[in-house]
Amino acid sequence: MDLGLKGRSALVTAASKGLGRACAEALIGEGAGVFISSRDAASIESTAKQINAAGWLVADVSRPGDTEALVKAAITRLGGLDVLVINAGGPPPGTFQSTPLEMWDVAFQLTLMSAVRLIRAGLPHLKQSDQGRIVCITSISVRQPIPNIALSNSMRAAVTGLAKTLARELAPDGVTVNCLAPDAILTDRTRALAVAAGVDPEERIKQQSAAAPMGRLGDPAEFGAACAFLCSKQAGYITGQTLGVDGGALLGVH
Repeated sequence: MDLGLKGRSALVTAASKGLGRACAEALIGEGAGVFISSRDAASIESTAKQINAAGWLVADVSRPGDTEALVKAAITRLGGLDVLVINAGGPPPGTFQSTPLEMWDVAFQLTLMSAVRLIRAGLPHLKQSDQGRIVCITSISVRQPIPNIALSNSMRAAVTGLAKTLARELAPDGVTVNCLAPDAILTDRTRALAVAAGVDPEERIKQQSAAAPMGRLGDPAEFGAACAFLCSKQAGYITGQTLGVDGGALLGVH
């Protein structure tokens, strides 16, 4: 199926690895020109070369100046903007009571305000496109809060509210706004979190796979494919939705 992405211009944030990289790779595979960013200066350049990105920039999306510079650099390099995929590293874990008050401000800037600023900066160009697409990467926690990640539960739910609000506001302009909600996707972060917890990564993966309805963790490429579809010509009548890429982890009736 031709997704109508050939020659389209896309910006994907936090794309040096993991889910952001998977989205960038999927869009590039469909023929889009993709500009990527990351605050990880050590890996963003090598990732850009590996996936054949159209351009890259080291940027911390929690900083207003970085966000504005990123969107400007992407549009200058690409000549416009059809697709904006918003991703950001997750806030640190912790319960509500164990989380210092100042960390709420940090998480607010990283998760919610980064999305607000990226959309505000890119919107004039997205509205000029005949296939404007915004995809926000959130989490399964927007449908069912996960214990011990109070910051992420709260901030990603706020991003979902923003996306739904914008979906209605931007519908007359033909710009769609959707969210992707992953759960248990096998990335480098999966292993890193296991190591940080003092657990053997392969043993943790086996445990998570056994607990998953499909008996395995998701492949990043499967997540990227879902992102590419939401950015496609065929998804032009889908907006304001949250697509779960969770292997059947949540089956609630809404």
